[in-house]
Amino acid sequence: MNTTIVKPRLNKLVVYQIFTRLFGNKNTTNQPNGTLAQNGVGTLNDINDRALNDLKRFGATHIWFTGILEHATVTDYSAFGIRPDDPAVVKGMAGSPYAVKDYYDVDPDLAVDVPNRMTEFDNLVQRTHANGLKVIIDFIPNHVARQYHSDQKPTGVVDLGENDDTTVNFSTNNNFYYLPGKAFTTPACKRNYQRIEERPAKITGSGSLTESPDINDWYETVKLNYGVDVFNGWTGHFDPVPATWHQMLDILLFWSAKGIDGFRCDMAHLVPVEFWGWATKCVKQQYPSMVFIAEIYDPGLYRRLIFEGGFDYLYDKVGLYDSLRRLMEGHGTCRDITRVWQQESGDFSEHMLRFLETHDEQRIASRFFAGDPWVAVPAMVVTATLHTGPLLLYFGQEIGVRAEGSEGFSGDDGRTTIFDYWGLPDWQGYLNNNQYDGKGLTPDQHKLRAFYQRLNHLVSQSDAIQNGAFYDLQWANQNTPGYNGDRLYGYLRYTARQKLLIICNFDQQQTAETTLKIPAHAWQLMGMLETGLYQFVDVLDTEFQAEAVGLEGLPVTLPPMSVLMLEVR
Repeated sequence: MNTTIVKPRLNKLVVYQIFTRLFGNKNTTNQPNGTLAQNGVGTLNDINDRALNDLKRFGATHIWFTGILEHATVTDYSAFGIRPDDPAVVKGMAGSPYAVKDYYDVDPDLAVDVPNRMTEFDNLVQRTHANGLKVIIDFIPNHVARQYHSDQKPTGVVDLGENDDTTVNFSTNNNFYYLPGKAFTTPACKRNYQRIEERPAKITGSGSLTESPDINDWYETVKLNYGVDVFNGWTGHFDPVPATWHQMLDILLFWSAKGIDGFRCDMAHLVPVEFWGWATKCVKQQYPSMVFIAEIYDPGLYRRLIFEGGFDYLYDKVGLYDSLRRLMEGHGTCRDITRVWQQESGDFSEHMLRFLETHDEQRIASRFFAGDPWVAVPAMVVTATLHTGPLLLYFGQEIGVRAEGSEGFSGDDGRTTIFDYWGLPDWQGYLNNNQYDGKGLTPDQHKLRAFYQRLNHLVSQSDAIQNGAFYDLQWANQNTPGYNGDRLYGYLRYTARQKLLIICNFDQQQTAETTLKIPAHAWQLMGMLETGLYQFVDVLDTEFQAEAVGLEGLPVTLPPMSVLMLEVR
């Protein structure tokens, strides 16, 4: 099972993440811990042709619809034949979309007509494709809701846990892990709700080996067993193929048959690489263009997940995101960006998905992060242009959504809630009663969104960004007067058809004035004479134009938090 997968070269994606429950919600009540009836919810039908057409114009290539699968919730859908959940094992009123209750069903919150919720999803897929966009949904393989039960599974499918031997803590034929003789109890603050009877207790989704997880644990979920004995050194037992492998492959194929184009795989590093190599190969035999994106926070597994696990792209959280966040917060150094590309260059940099916001991260405009969405400009340019790998944007990032206050289970932490029913005031200015025309945005928000749109189109249309090589200019300017290598970052992206020089000023106070040096070695790699006279023309946001002889360097002035993206002609 250690076969290396040969990876084809992939086009650069611009992935736009929609948190589906919030995206189209027009309700402005925003009662903390409010019910669906009080606070409203966005539906699949709210993501209409106007929305999708505007996202296409915005420059997106793929839409990641987050929260599609049915998950545990406090809202009662028993009238539709859906089992209610014990509030003791639900986070928030709406519940976490990562506590999946039925892998074969669409979340009823998202439906206008609950009995026809799958048809409404199928229509969304068709609508998205008709607008020239591709569809990504979550695959959540590590854990499920504690009261998982599929009432929509296809005929002949064995439900998770249905055939488990609960008298043993581990068996490769079991879907779950057990603590025989022990009963599950919820965190102390929720025990007055507990009706759930779970005996023997199952291991919590985080992998903590306790029947009494605390409030900060993933207490609402249970971990799936892929043949790894967590009780004896996390040893793998993969021959014969464990039962869970077959069941999860069936789920992947079920959704693939609906015409989706990719899976964002939650906490992929907590599932054995051996499973991924087997499953992605099986899926791609039937659906060769299917894209697999791994949420991962373990750099030690990067190469294995790509070349053995079959993943097309991996989260670049621990590397680039963390480095850029430090700079945006006013500390850190651009030298960290050099370190990231050195570590990731060569055989897998093009497989790294870069971002500054997701549903897990704090909003840039929140007081917990930068406090100002414009601080993201140089970091966003680096995120989008450092290499050929994909770019991810989270809905509302482009207008500076702030995520202020506590929505309920989600506290005042700078994140947009994934647990509560809520409406986003900033976002609703763009939403404009599902017109998606931005008529309620401020002039500053319009200007910010225009910046993101220009950047997206540059990413999609630039040969140098899509296909080009990379050259870090930090070493060549370490002794250049006025060039602060901690706050300035310069690099080249180039192909035979296009050469780009990109310079970012991360300093939030100081204007940078320097003469950027491009060494002879770089000119040679670009196939250009270092003694030539060249024009430098801005292709992103300014009217900058200059001429300079190659080795003499280019005089530049960069205001705080600004960028020059110059085509060399």
